[in-house]
Amino acid sequence: MDKVIKLKRGLDIRLQGEAEKKVGQASEPVSFALKPPDFHTLVPKLTVHEGDEVKAGSPLFFDKYRPDILFTSPVSGQVKTIFRGERRRILEVIVSPDGKQDHLTFRKGDPLSMKREEIVEELLKSGVWPFIRQRPFDHVANPEDTPKAVFISLFDTSPLAPDYAFILKGQEKIFQTGINALSMLSGGKVHLGVHPERSDSAFVSALQNVERHYFKGPHPAGNVGVQIHHTDPVNKGEVAWVVNPQDVLIIGRLFEEGVFDPQRIVALAGSEVKKPQYYRTRVGASIAPLVEGNVKEGDLRYISGNVLTGTKIGKTGYLGFYDSLVTVIPEGHYSEFFGWLMPGFGKFSFSRSFFSWLTPKKKYRLDTNLHGGHRALVFSGLYERVLPMDILVMQLLKATIIEDIDQMENLGIYEVVEEDIALCEVIDPSKTEMQSILRNGINVLIKELG
Repeated sequence: MDKVIKLKRGLDIRLQGEAEKKVGQASEPVSFALKPPDFHTLVPKLTVHEGDEVKAGSPLFFDKYRPDILFTSPVSGQVKTIFRGERRRILEVIVSPDGKQDHLTFRKGDPLSMKREEIVEELLKSGVWPFIRQRPFDHVANPEDTPKAVFISLFDTSPLAPDYAFILKGQEKIFQTGINALSMLSGGKVHLGVHPERSDSAFVSALQNVERHYFKGPHPAGNVGVQIHHTDPVNKGEVAWVVNPQDVLIIGRLFEEGVFDPQRIVALAGSEVKKPQYYRTRVGASIAPLVEGNVKEGDLRYISGNVLTGTKIGKTGYLGFYDSLVTVIPEGHYSEFFGWLMPGFGKFSFSRSFFSWLTPKKKYRLDTNLHGGHRALVFSGLYERVLPMDILVMQLLKATIIEDIDQMENLGIYEVVEEDIALCEVIDPSKTEMQSILRNGINVLIKELG
């Protein structure tokens, strides 16, 4: 095995309700939705109206500023609702499936025998292209760019994360086809981030046209941004592309079967789930069939994604475009009188404020309570203890707040996105919304760079 990069900085938040490794059965969702807010910097322009009939692979909307990038329906059926928010901003395009799953057909073939332009054309026409994102900025990749490399992390270290070794099992051929397509797009370099214990060694060793990099350590060791930082950092003027493992399968199915088939195995997890396990569904599916009768009573938070970076949705909400996890935890609408004076054997604490640090393997039933209010930012040195990157988090945030672009660039904003500093936000004694501050800074930088 190749050299293992051991990361010491980070933090594993152990939560109750990890998904059992079996694929359960659930009824077919009555609706699916594509949500433009899932895509940073996107200004959507509709190609459908309410009541229109669509097939799987039919365009629902496109990017106003890059009209060749299409976002297509995951199922065949009828456009039920176009849900808008303030200033008529499009929030959801909801499709009711007809149960037939009729597909538009696209070109099949071996990506290794196709030209790069042909591969890009098929990915764009089918709506598969948005599964490819770029660093810096974490928005949909520009098809006119040639990236320095493509990066894929084969393991996830976030709380209650899905097990990709389990999900990918038996799909080696399709995954290899997806890898082949990506290798043609990037000029040959596809980097795999592999965990020496959590990844399927036989699966990984059989893959071709990839460079393997082994990582071990606490979260965020599984973040693709951390892996890029330690293998081939992104500098100003450079572009790298990132793809989730399940999205590689969607790319592979496009060239194997000639259809847009966004199947996804999703982990339903969390302390409030009665039977946490995996379910087979599709991108944008309503989570209602997964959680109906399978969650405990009470005031609950439903999250598409993990508890650090996921999106709050209702119990009838929709799976995010890039998500392979639905998490259900309690809401935290309560206050504690002198809670910090208690021994706290059942409370999670990074700073060892409670005696729970004596039981490091303990799993917790955590809720959404902030346990404190907003305070001024102070230099503490805490953030660098959970971020295994050469980034000065506090200085970067302050430069971002005042929109000092030169300082933002010097302090490494091209290397980080929200998921990379999510742990910093969790342990922050100032209760600062760091992820939103960083995204605002990235948007300022994008506007400045044109």
